[in-house]
Amino acid sequence: MINNKERVQEIQQITGLRPTHFADLVRVAQLIYDPSGGVSSRIVKVNWLDFGIPSMVAENLRSLGKEYQYESPHVSIDLVWEQLTPETRSWFIANRSILWEIEESFPALDED
Repeated sequence: MINNKERVQEIQQITGLRPTHFADLVRVAQLIYDPSGGVSSRIVKVNWLDFGIPSMVAENLRSLGKEYQYESPHVSIDLVWEQLTPETRSWFIANRSILWEIEESFPALDED
């Protein structure tokens, strides 16, 4: 049985992803779930394909964002990885360097 630390190291070694990539992914997932940033009077409709996010990936990330809506983006790598579909994993690996750009396209979320 692989412990948590070994599993995290294995994921990082295989994918080349770092903890900052996972934090960026969680932030993007939070935005996909609630692009208005929690402001109830603001309605924001987003075509995620405009950001290069296919609909199936957006749906997977929306569920991740819902689960971690009020969490710090520094969720354990192994927990996040296990919730990603194979399609989302592939998209994540290929697009890890642009996640921050997606996040910067929206008003800052209060992470306190």
